[in-house]
Amino acid sequence: MGIIVNLDVMMAKRKIGLMELAEKIGITPANLSILKNNKAKAIRFSTLAEICSALDCQPADILEYREE
Repeated sequence: MGIIVNLDVMMAKRKIGLMELAEKIGITPANLSILKNNKAKAIRFSTLAEICSALDCQPADILEYREE
């Protein structure tokens, strides 16, 4: 599996929708959806920082490593 993106979990905990979060962090809803659905191959640190700021969380709340 490798790196798992738990963005959907944090969004649910913070009760924020995809469109609202995309607007807050300044990326397209389509790109945020790719990240949320664990389809992204990479994430910029600046984007991760914006997500953490908007959701009041740490990067470890969003990203998780699982052995294959």
